[in-house]
Amino acid sequence: MEKLRILIPKGRIFNNVSRLFDEAGFPISLADRTYRPKIAADWLDAKIMKPQNVGELLELGSHDAGFTGADWIRESGADVVEMFDLGLDRVRIVAAVPAAMDDAALRKKKLVVATEYVSLAGAWLSKAGYNHRIVRTYGATEVFPPDDADMIIDNTATGQTLQDNGLRILAVILESSTRFVASRAALEDPAKRNRIEELVMLFKAVLDGRETVMLEMNVSSSGFPALVACLPAMRSPTVSPLYGDAGFALKIAVKKDEVPDLIPRLKKLGAADIVEYDLRKVVP
Repeated sequence: MEKLRILIPKGRIFNNVSRLFDEAGFPISLADRTYRPKIAADWLDAKIMKPQNVGELLELGSHDAGFTGADWIRESGADVVEMFDLGLDRVRIVAAVPAAMDDAALRKKKLVVATEYVSLAGAWLSKAGYNHRIVRTYGATEVFPPDDADMIIDNTATGQTLQDNGLRILAVILESSTRFVASRAALEDPAKRNRIEELVMLFKAVLDGRETVMLEMNVSSSGFPALVACLPAMRSPTVSPLYGDAGFALKIAVKKDEVPDLIPRLKKLGAADIVEYDLRKVVP
């Protein structure tokens, strides 16, 4: 079978995707100053590209699948199929202006708007009714105001960088996160489609595993009914009798954020020898 050709973006997305592949069972190694990472799967071939280019290259058919932000898919208008929202690298695409600028003043002039998101910005500014001229940037967009731009449209995770540069958020245009996307041509190939869907299943299992822990405990026969009734198990709990009819051993998978409240309740209901441990993957 022909290899599945994967595009992985540079920077922060690469680090998160690399970790995802590693936890899925396919470690990635990347030598310095190279753009061809090695993946521990002979059916995968990867290349590093900027996230801005991923969607269009998939649409052109030179690659089969890849990772990029929803913002860059929207910006490029690429005709690709979103397979899975990883929920990683969450950012907001926002319009921001100098903190001292009055909103009414924005309507009285032709705004100079600095942005990397030329398409998204143009559509939003026109819909909002602003008279504007867009200046394309190539990074460090937040340094443009107030000397070289009246407004910026940029991505932000926390808003701290904007605040540090004397800017305030005027509007949120789009919320974005890393997506696993595929070309339509690849999905029309049964073998490639199967491989892509296998990756989706493994990625989901890894991300679900990060949010889930296993709890094991023992409980007496008399305390068993009340304890089982309060368990928030993903499925029915695994129950085994203890040696000598001393009660039962229970095993359940629960969400991590439930554990701080759950363990004290279990203890009050008679659970003993409670053990918590992480899971690598959860496949429903």
